[in-house]
Amino acid sequence: MTAVTASGELDWQRLNPWMLAVTPLRQLVGFLPVIAVVVVIGINQDVGGRIYSVLVGVLIVLVAGMLRWFTTRYRITSERVELRTGLLFRSTRSVPRDRIRSVDVTAGPIHRLFRLSVVKIGTGERTEGRESRELTLDAISAAEADRVRQRLLDPLDTGRPDGSGATVAPAATELATLSWSWLRFAPLTVSSLVAVVAVAGTFGQLINDVGANAVDVGGVREKLTTTPLWVGIATFAVLVLVIALAGSVLIFVEAWWGFTLVRELGGTLRIRRGLFTTRSVSLEERRLRGVEVVEPPLLRLGRGARTVAVATGLGGRRGHGRGSLLPPSPRNVTHRVSGAVLAEDPSPTGSTLRRHPPVALRRRLVRATVPVLAVSAALWLAPVPVWAAWATLGLLPVTVLLALDAYRNLGHAITSHYLVTRHGAGVRGTVALQRTGVIGWTVSQSFFQRRAGLVTVTATTAAGNGGYSVIDVATADGLAVAEQAVPGLLEPFLQHEAVAPHTH
Repeated sequence: MTAVTASGELDWQRLNPWMLAVTPLRQLVGFLPVIAVVVVIGINQDVGGRIYSVLVGVLIVLVAGMLRWFTTRYRITSERVELRTGLLFRSTRSVPRDRIRSVDVTAGPIHRLFRLSVVKIGTGERTEGRESRELTLDAISAAEADRVRQRLLDPLDTGRPDGSGATVAPAATELATLSWSWLRFAPLTVSSLVAVVAVAGTFGQLINDVGANAVDVGGVREKLTTTPLWVGIATFAVLVLVIALAGSVLIFVEAWWGFTLVRELGGTLRIRRGLFTTRSVSLEERRLRGVEVVEPPLLRLGRGARTVAVATGLGGRRGHGRGSLLPPSPRNVTHRVSGAVLAEDPSPTGSTLRRHPPVALRRRLVRATVPVLAVSAALWLAPVPVWAAWATLGLLPVTVLLALDAYRNLGHAITSHYLVTRHGAGVRGTVALQRTGVIGWTVSQSFFQRRAGLVTVTATTAAGNGGYSVIDVATADGLAVAEQAVPGLLEPFLQHEAVAPHTH
């Protein structure tokens, strides 16, 4: 039962008592690899005393984890969320409710076993690249976690001191659900491939260090040493490819199992996903400033893309986990869902964009060819092997293709409510930025841009990356875009024929 003070505010509450079981189990799982290594070393070297040292260390950690339950309190008032921790050194953290930008609910396998959740309450503020002023309630019951999430994100909530928040989830409109046909995009995500290849490399190293003698069984070592080198390389490449493909699919399934994107009553977007570890991210639509459709090279080849929210309080760069609105999915689906999220039909991210002048292509071709040719010529004259110069020159087709792709991706448009801009070489990003979310403009023009009659106009916003650029657009067109998107903000610049770098 929730206690209420005489002043009508919620009294300090403990975390769920089942935390006394969750914390030791979680700590114990983290110690299993250490225990296994020590046991193996102890058996081989007859130093069993090390085992007892590790067990004592584990016991200390478990006791410390249990003490955390006795020393942790939290409360939610009409104005603040407060958390007290510590035994000898007490710490009190407090976050004003009007500064709360995100409420994330997660539950790992051990938490789910006891029907508990972890609630992370963030303000979106960052200090030296780290998330700051984030409160974590680890752990409370799943039902209580949902009540806390609803209450903190309810703009009409003024604080119910009796804890009588709504226990029934509000009506929601479903915007997207997982389609298993999207599994085909799992191998096209670079992060999955890198992670799985790293695991494969570690596994191979482990076999090499621990079980190298195993290949002697049945004359396998002799067969391997007499096999042609190209057969061994091909076999290893196929093995890594199979592991990467299978692993990327498993990673995709674990991360996006049960995915749903819904719009809840009261103006909150909620993303739920996860197989072993469930995740729930809530985003207030009043903090949403737009949507970005990101197309990395491999996804572009498969006609896929990712969809990322441009919002205040997410505290991350492009593709940050909190801002992901969709799994890797077909490009047409990303545009459709983007339109549904922005309540715009058709979607601004799918708008027909205005092309930039051909001189922008010339700039990219010059930057793609001149450095390669210069380095290649220098290598020809330098006392280095001739193949180094030829290898450098061989990069020229690649850089030219990237330059052509970069120019093809340039474009911009103005819709009734959004500024749309697209650019990128290899990784293409299309951003639909709410015009009312633009708080300033940065107009920049380098020496070479000035000679070419081009300018870069950057819309400054408090959301997402902090600024989104219309790159290498004709000077008059760039200023017209800024003036049309936010009338009056760039009026002083329009009175000058020559444009110099300025910041507003």
